[in-house]
Formats: sequence, C-alpha cells, structure tokens
Amino acid sequence: MKITVKSSKAVKPANGPAAAPDVVPLSVFDKVNFDTYVSVIYVFRPPTPPNAALEAGLARALAEYPEWAGRLGVDGRGNRAILLNGEGARLVEATADVALDAVLPLSPAPEVRSLHPSEDGAEEVMLVQLTRFACGGLAVGFTAHHLVSDGRATSNFFVAWSQATRGVPVDPVPVHDRASFFKPRDPPRVEFDHRGVEFKKPEPAAPPLHAEAGNNVDDEVLVHKAHFSREFIARLKSQASPPGGRPCSTLRCVVAHLWRCITAARGLDAAGAATTSVCIAVDGRARMIQPVPDGYTGNVVLWARPTAAARDLVARPLRHAVELINRELARVDGSYFGSFVDFAASGAVEAEGLVPAADAAEMVLSPNIEVDSWLRIPFYDLDFGGGRPCFFMPSYLPVEGLLILLPSCYGDGSVDAYVPLFSRHMDAFKSCCYSIDLH
Repeated sequence: MKITVKSSKAVKPANGPAAAPDVVPLSVFDKVNFDTYVSVIYVFRPPTPPNAALEAGLARALAEYPEWAGRLGVDGRGNRAILLNGEGARLVEATADVALDAVLPLSPAPEVRSLHPSEDGAEEVMLVQLTRFACGGLAVGFTAHHLVSDGRATSNFFVAWSQATRGVPVDPVPVHDRASFFKPRDPPRVEFDHRGVEFKKPEPAAPPLHAEAGNNVDDEVLVHKAHFSREFIARLKSQASPPGGRPCSTLRCVVAHLWRCITAARGLDAAGAATTSVCIAVDGRARMIQPVPDGYTGNVVLWARPTAAARDLVARPLRHAVELINRELARVDGSYFGSFVDFAASGAVEAEGLVPAADAAEMVLSPNIEVDSWLRIPFYDLDFGGGRPCFFMPSYLPVEGLLILLPSCYGDGSVDAYVPLFSRHMDAFKSCCYSIDLH
C-alpha cells in the first residue's frame, strides 16, 4: 500500500476567528492526563462525500468545538491552557494505490501510521487525513492531543463533524465550561491518597532500565489483535459471575481474562513474589457528585489499579480477578473524584514538585498492564452521509502492556483487544487467550 500526500492545509472555524481569543486553562483532569497525541483510523466503503464537503463540514464542526482549532500554550499565570485563537486544524489529503479489499482488515503494524497525520512537529491539537483508495473507499485518520479531551469527548467531536457534513444539528451539544464542574469543596476533603497514584515525584534524568526489559532492550514489541466472539464472552461471564448474582460486565470479565493470560504468558506466576496490577481508565461523568454532561469537551478520567500476587492471580479462578477489579472500580466513586479535585487544588502538587503519574514516555509496563476501554464509545455512529464505517482501529502503538478494547466491526457484541507484548511472550499469550481455563 503506497500512500501519496496530495495537499496539507489549515481548516479554520466557519464562523471566523474570535475578535479577542480566549484562553481556557486546562482543568485538573486535563493536566493529570497523558501529554501526548492519540491516533485512530476509520474506514468507509463508497460512496463517500467529496473532500470539499468534508472540509466544509470540518469548518462548521470547529465553530462548535473551538478547542480543536486552538493551540496549547499558557495563561497569564504560566499555567497550561488552550488558546482559542482559531488557527485551525490540519487537513491532509492523500491517495492509496490499492483498493480497500486488498488491505482490510488492517493489521496493527507500523504501515497503518501512513493513514493518519504524524504528530512530529505539530502545532495543531487536531490533525486529520483523508486517504482515497483506488476503489473509491475512504480512510479518515485522526491525530488528536489527549490534554484537550478524553476518548469520549474526542469521539463526540468526530460525530459532530459527520453531523455538520450532513447538515443536521450537532448532538450532543458541546459543553465548554472547564471551570465550574471541578471546583474544590469548601472545606476541602482529601479522603484518599493521590501521591503515587495520579501524581508522583519526577523520575531521575536517566532512569534505570525497567526490570522486565533487563538485557532485552532490543526485544521487539508485537501488537496482536485478539478477537473475542460473543459466545466466548458469554462463557467468560458464566465463569466470572457469582452464582445467582448480577452478571459480570463484558469489560470486567474480558479485562480479568486478559490480565491473567498476560501474567501467565510473561511467566510472572513462576517468579516467586512478583506482583502485578492492571490500570483501568474510569470515566467520571456519571460518578461525580455533580454529574458532568455527556457533551463536556474535556477530560474526566481517573484510574483504578487492582493489584495481585502474580502466582495467586493465575492459580485462582477468573472470578477472583473479577472481584479484585470490582472492588477497585467501586472505590473510584464520586467521593474519590472529589478528593482528587481537592488534592489537586490544595497546592501540594506544586509545593512538593509532583508530576502526573500518566507518563506517555513509558514504553514497557510489565509486570503491569494498562487497559483503555473504548467499548462504550460510539465509533460506528460516524456517518458523513454515505453510511457508517466498515472498520475502525487505533493506530499502531507498541507500548508493551498497553491494551485497547473496542467493539468489533461486526456489531454482534464481539470485542477486539489490541495487545502489545514482547515477541518472546506472544506465542504463550496466543496459546492461552482463547481458552477459558489457563491450566
């Protein structure tokens, strides 16, 4: 597949630049998140609207979401902020020399990076690439900065672009207020420990090699897409759910299964007193005491971190792993989110020189894993007028142990899991990930 870039331009909001650009300080949830770009790829079969119609729709969507036409900078106090200067998003137009059927389904390999703009040297917080295939199919690749919004809010913008292209009202209506939802309580109540959880001391300038990497710093990380059918997930749920109790959710049973499989594939269960944790992103919109509306345009995510002895995790049943996950997810409730806001606003972060624990530079997570669940994000609602996407995927992201879960393109309740592991562990993972019993 050869990709040829035909043009690259700035697309500015349809309502023109603001007379006096606003400066929107990042919220406490924005600042604690990953300071990096995230790239995803949608694929549509023909017919699709012409690029000019998509460009016009993008300009109208940017008028509704001025954050994505702005730039990251600082406010008058030196705090990181979004500058609503209307400079625009980057739009790249490209062609592919093959038909879609020659490359679908796309594999999680370095080549897919050619279907979305590179973040290297980017000033924009949103970059989009339209790649036309020989058959008339279209790939829409996004590269968006995570400090501006979380996955749910970014997806809302994508859907708004498709709605604007079709000429229908934007829904949900974007809510831009990044201040009033996250005010500290009076008096503040820091009820949980946030040091070493959302915040940490800065790493040394030259951190030692991760213990798992050892002398294998050149060991290749492979990304495997594991497909779990609806029938397999039903079997997981039957193993994970308590007798006569509430059925286990798809997310929790799949995460528990993958956590156990990866721990076994890494051989950690034979490593004496090794411990392992799974970091799970938790959306706070419905959990906060003051609920945050669905149309909110920023980040509202914290993390649960269930931890277990590796040997115990693998030896005990799937239900045990689910119970660990349930307990930690329940702990990250409205009180926890409120405690985080109070701690972040207390001055302790600045006084102690703490930095976000979410570190985009960390490339090896073993003995732990991290899970980003996109199961509830409506990727397949994106419709520019020619129908919904036939395929969706995250870009190639070889961060060992960083898993992404998303609904499969079949729309039948099955799940795809993108699993990056060292090549030396991948065969063992593949041999157990489709089995209910690890023993």
